[in-house]
Amino acid sequence: MAAPLPASMLPLELKHDTIALINKPTASIHYTFAQGTDVWECPRRLVVFVNGLVSDKSTWLPVMAGIIRKHRDIGFPSLLAYDRYGQGLTEVQDPQDLGRERGRGHDVADVVHDLHQLLVQMGEDKLESTPEQLALVFVANSIGCVIARLYAQWYQGSVVALLLLDSMMSNSNFDWWPDPDSKDFDPEELPADVTIDVLREQRAKFEAMFAPDVINKEGLDRRNVADLLPHSNRPSLSGPRGKRPLLIVVEHDPEQFALESLQIRGEQ
Repeated sequence: MAAPLPASMLPLELKHDTIALINKPTASIHYTFAQGTDVWECPRRLVVFVNGLVSDKSTWLPVMAGIIRKHRDIGFPSLLAYDRYGQGLTEVQDPQDLGRERGRGHDVADVVHDLHQLLVQMGEDKLESTPEQLALVFVANSIGCVIARLYAQWYQGSVVALLLLDSMMSNSNFDWWPDPDSKDFDPEELPADVTIDVLREQRAKFEAMFAPDVINKEGLDRRNVADLLPHSNRPSLSGPRGKRPLLIVVEHDPEQFALESLQIRGEQ
């Protein structure tokens, strides 16, 4: 995970502020926005960065800064990153969670609809456009890819491209490693440096962090994600004028991912 840049090193075009959704006026969302300078765009592009589960918008700031610096002379699109309720600088929990079971107050569908409302208000305030009048580009990580896919599926006609980084496999329960208690388990298939004890430990650690029923800081209930997105290749997405959005899927470097996983857990 890239270290966030100090505020003094960020381009002045990046503005930090808060906004309260009109349907949830008691809680403000923190966001970072850069007004696009490519005035000849029609429709105007808005690049939206969507966080994963264990990261916040600060991880996107170096990317946003790089885009601005690289394209300042020729013009860059508008850029938006935000912290969902319970994430990063948005420390307040989703008002919808009030009175509900802890960690089960809202799901990915609610997050998608909140994102749409955020884009409605940001579009009106910053770009004088509705989301349908914009050319939306999603850059998403992990569960953010699920959010971006569902947005493109449910709000068709406005998403022109999706860059999915380390996309969460929504129809999986994350039980990817061999189960040493299965009758079909063959210890001879394990790598030479992996023992059954190591395998059990890894399975337990991964389940404790990523299993769909594990409660997370933002209170996002992930238990129904497989129902919302049961297939990896359908339904087909439709962008402006019925054209399919550009879709790019990028896999994390396995060695770097392993290192970052250890850092997240404080083991490195």
